[in-house]
Amino acid sequence: MQGLLTISQIAKRSGVAASALRYYEERGLIRSERAGSGHRRFPRSVLRRIAFIVFAQRLGMSLDEIRTELDKLPTDHVPTGKDWARLSGPWTARIDERIAELERLKAGLTECIMCGCLSLESCGMINPADRAASLGAGPRYWVGEGAASKPSFRGSKRKGLN
Repeated sequence: MQGLLTISQIAKRSGVAASALRYYEERGLIRSERAGSGHRRFPRSVLRRIAFIVFAQRLGMSLDEIRTELDKLPTDHVPTGKDWARLSGPWTARIDERIAELERLKAGLTECIMCGCLSLESCGMINPADRAASLGAGPRYWVGEGAASKPSFRGSKRKGLN
């Protein structure tokens, strides 16, 4: 067990709580060995797996999706930089989608919530006769559906909305 790290060492190095590490192990995302005392010992390479998990979660991936990705790593050697790049390469499109979603959210905050009126009379300009309801539940314009037909406040004479 030479060169193995304790759960507290892994938690400190990764910035992930020990309880989360135990949960990741329970879900099959990381593996440890047991010392004679029964305590978990982790290979140093688990730090890269944990970093991958943290980044993937920040992208909105579920733990099941993350496990599916991690299962693609080689089992005959410690994954190399190329192995990790192969897994994370497709994330560019997902990040671009997330950026677009955040931009729509930002525009919604600026154009609607920040207006402060929140009245049916004024909001009728953006969503007359509740047209967005036909697109489904929730903030359809914010999630990108119907955005092309959504009127914009741009050019509006209402103060603070340009």
